[in-house]
Amino acid sequence: MTTAVLEFPEGRLTLSRPGGGDPSLRAWDAADELLLQEVFGRVDADKAPKVLVIDDQFGALALGLQRYQPDLVADSATLSDALAHNAGMNPGVITPDVVHSWLKPPVGAYDAVVLRIPRHADYLAWLLRWVNGVLKDNGLLLAGGMIKHLPDRGVEVFAQAVQTEMVCPARKKARVVVCRRGQAELEEWSGTWKGYGPGEVRFRVDALPAVFAREKLDIGTRLLLPRVKASVSGLASGARVLDLACGNGVVGVSALAERPDLTLTFTDVSSQAVASARLNVSRAFPGTPVSFEHADGIPDSAGLFDLILLNPPFHEGGVVGDHVALRLFEQAAKHLSSGGRLLMVGNRHLGYHRSLRRFFPQVHQLDASPKFVVLEAGRR
Repeated sequence: MTTAVLEFPEGRLTLSRPGGGDPSLRAWDAADELLLQEVFGRVDADKAPKVLVIDDQFGALALGLQRYQPDLVADSATLSDALAHNAGMNPGVITPDVVHSWLKPPVGAYDAVVLRIPRHADYLAWLLRWVNGVLKDNGLLLAGGMIKHLPDRGVEVFAQAVQTEMVCPARKKARVVVCRRGQAELEEWSGTWKGYGPGEVRFRVDALPAVFAREKLDIGTRLLLPRVKASVSGLASGARVLDLACGNGVVGVSALAERPDLTLTFTDVSSQAVASARLNVSRAFPGTPVSFEHADGIPDSAGLFDLILLNPPFHEGGVVGDHVALRLFEQAAKHLSSGGRLLMVGNRHLGYHRSLRRFFPQVHQLDASPKFVVLEAGRR
């Protein structure tokens, strides 16, 4: 874990990334630096403006802007822990009381919105339209990101949604866009929900823009689903099943389609994923008692499961690797009942059969394709 000092107009912060991953990476980047500079240069803190920060990554923006006492909203459940971790490294820095998610976003008219530009154009388009609904008529939107991570259609997306006032000069391979409120409304936008229906799977599956593979069934999940059918067939009635890193919920809903008598829990680090899974379950199985958790992995309070289903993400915040999967494997091992199993699909090149043996004495390959492998793991 690399600890580094972020210097900005109002001071300095000591920050590090919690949760694993590449230990050489900092908890902030040049886009955070530029956003902090632009906020302090354009938003007068003495006038007590109402400020909102969207999708801060590790707390650099939220903690750096504490003088403004900003509201926070983030799709990822990791921000709360990152804030607590980094606030503890900086005496006198106060952690914001609440981190909102898209399950319950903040309500209010804001003088300034500070946005980390996401990689995906659809999510950016959704965010900008949502910002139009909470930004005051004379309010300011400051959006920034690393140039290599900006969406390919970013210029077009901004032009369709907001009024771009200035594109600031690039610095350290980062850029900030200064905008004013536009007329595009989220309620009138057709891109909020996209999905696929019967043919790919037995039911309609839709998802919000921040969700992985929302427009078609990804090839890894396609390989996994027949094994899900086989695995749930032998479970006792009421057996507890977890769709871990559930995305749009297609794996868990497929399990319910085979065995509606199972007790399903869906969890994902993305609040838009949890909202999507909730919609799909309620539509396919109205009234079925299921649980949903917006969490980074498996909450300690979740209890034990007879079957855990997983298609682990292999990137987080622009970092590609197996660190997220390793964390989920470790949690899964602690939350399996006696005789319980983990059923997962993953990229072949990441060597998950070796990683799983760090946590499970039994690992078996059930299926494979040129790119993916389906593995089952258990403690006995």
